[in-house]
Amino acid sequence: MTDDRFARSFGSAVDAYERGRPGYPDAVAAALVPDGTALVVDVGAGTGKFTRSLLGRAAEVVAVEPDPAMRARLADLLPTVRALDGTGEAVPLRDGAADVVTFAQSWHWVDRAAGAAEAWRVLRPGGTLGLVWNVRDETRPWAARVGAIVAQPEARTGQQVQPLVGPPFDAGVHETVRWTHEQDRGAFLDAIASRSYVIVLPEDERRAVLDAVRRVVDEDPETAGRPTIPVDYVAHVHRYVRS
Repeated sequence: MTDDRFARSFGSAVDAYERGRPGYPDAVAAALVPDGTALVVDVGAGTGKFTRSLLGRAAEVVAVEPDPAMRARLADLLPTVRALDGTGEAVPLRDGAADVVTFAQSWHWVDRAAGAAEAWRVLRPGGTLGLVWNVRDETRPWAARVGAIVAQPEARTGQQVQPLVGPPFDAGVHETVRWTHEQDRGAFLDAIASRSYVIVLPEDERRAVLDAVRRVVDEDPETAGRPTIPVDYVAHVHRYVRS
């Protein structure tokens, strides 16, 4: 089960989320959406960070997002996308409607058993369920320092936990895509500020976390004085097929 205090926090930080969260490399969508796809459903779409990668790869892209503020921002940014109120456990589409269902940075908020059953229902036979996470690579010393500051008491992403998806799906395929996101200082701080556990901190604790991250990027030789910060990511892509 998920903690609604975290899962429902994002709407209060929608501006920081949109400014700071990275998109996804094209290789991720290419790995999940084959040519000739009719309908892709992006669940837990937020402001449409991954939804944008799906445009042009299918005849229709539908976004499902439970938070009204996030869903409204997505609708403003992507007016050609149908934005629906729903969750991973309750997708408002008919049985067998979708060729591909994706969860980008959102599957860890879903009850796995109920989410798997719902994805199976919405997918046509032979359709693909895709789970995606962007995970910051903390190999660079400055990134490791930031990681230590923002480390969560309880890991929320779960991209390495197996099995991610149980019955009725069989075992999936896991791929990784390494990439670098060049991001200005303000947008990087917004990315930190839009993390769920930072959003829900008391204001003084939240300010202390952001101030500590700010000091790292201002003082570390690799980031100080640069117009942009090179933020390394590993995109984890998990693919399952509805047999």
